[in-house]
Amino acid sequence: MSKPPFGFGPSDPDKRGENDPSEGGQSGAEAFNQLGQMLSQLGQMLSQAGSSSGPVNYDLAKQIALQTLGSEGNTGESKLGFRGGDDANAAVRDAAHLAELWLDAATVYPAGATSAVAWSPRSWVEKTLPTWQRLCDPVARQVSGAWMEALPEEAKQAAGPLLQMMGQMGGMAFGSQLGNALAQLASEMLTSTEIGLPLAPAGTSALLPANIEKFAEGLELPNSEILVFLAAREAAHQRLFTHVPWLPQRLLATVEEFAHGISVDTSALESLAGQIDPANPASIEEAMSSGLLEPQTTEEQKAALNRLETLLALVEGWVDVVVAEAVGDRLPGADALRETLRRRRATGGPAEQTFATLVGLELRPRRMRAASALWKLVGDRHGLEKRDGLWSHPDLMPTAEDLDEPIDFADRVGEAGSIDDLDPIAELERTERSEREEREKEEEPPTDEGGKSS
Repeated sequence: MSKPPFGFGPSDPDKRGENDPSEGGQSGAEAFNQLGQMLSQLGQMLSQAGSSSGPVNYDLAKQIALQTLGSEGNTGESKLGFRGGDDANAAVRDAAHLAELWLDAATVYPAGATSAVAWSPRSWVEKTLPTWQRLCDPVARQVSGAWMEALPEEAKQAAGPLLQMMGQMGGMAFGSQLGNALAQLASEMLTSTEIGLPLAPAGTSALLPANIEKFAEGLELPNSEILVFLAAREAAHQRLFTHVPWLPQRLLATVEEFAHGISVDTSALESLAGQIDPANPASIEEAMSSGLLEPQTTEEQKAALNRLETLLALVEGWVDVVVAEAVGDRLPGADALRETLRRRRATGGPAEQTFATLVGLELRPRRMRAASALWKLVGDRHGLEKRDGLWSHPDLMPTAEDLDEPIDFADRVGEAGSIDDLDPIAELERTERSEREEREKEEEPPTDEGGKSS
């Protein structure tokens, strides 16, 4: 369990002794002074809430993340430039410019970013926080609402005006967790799109040179090659997110859909309610960390998770293929870098842990290799225009079933004279039929060795 924030919590038994009020008597004046200090701490804590009135105190999250990163999070400087003495922004601009030139021949989509910048970890926190707010609000609102509803009526009546204060404290507890998670992410992210979601402001291609330099240690490849390869991946993501307008919205909406379906075991919360002291922030922090608030996965959430995993795999697979074709033999270490980043994404990491903690969702494109093979097959058979044209409508996109049978999908694309000949309604009906058959399989009762239902 994490240490309760803001100075509230049980005293350390190892430090009891001199001047510890738990040992021996305590005068009225000392008790009054202690009460005054507690009220002062409480006032300071609530004043830190600022204007944040939602389920998560994002002002506090930002403050904690920046404080955790410290002064080291300020720098974007590195030794990744093409010429000695290059600053980070110049190195990133040079790498992005070269990557965009190579990508022009590998996709029909033009450049999507209007600027290429070097971010420090602190900049990453500040620039991506609006998107994190959209992702985290639904789960925080669902959990905090269920927690408040689980309080017995007598407790609600007794608490009275304290309920609003408890809501503020809950928002601060979520903000504290988010702030620590963002600090961890900011110290390891390489680009703004590394987790497969458009976190940066529109039109901004961002790399984190200080983190890339740490990532480059032990790879035995020139730093400039690594920077260009990552710039190409960032630029490919930006092309897709910019010129496929439904894609960013669909990705974020699917995450929201997953979060909205979160349910909390209110019976377990009822047993916890008697242990919560509305005047003690430490008890709320303990409740948040107890495991009783762990979301219960529903069938609707499983369906949303499957859709999200498939879409993330399609995005990452497309970027993987396009960057490989763009880079070609220009970077001798491209194949090694490609495999390293594939494993980094497939095995999860800080991004996955953050979502599992905050939203109960793993952002792992488990089928990225299958998606990459599918995009490669379609491109080789039918050309870039047909391959990239599939992104024109969400109902034309490959499904999880298509990842199992990529040749059938490629044949179906070839049967259409053009992308316009593909019928979105027919594709939608096929997708719905596939999902319905999958649900029916899951609902079938298990059979014994004799073929009888158990």
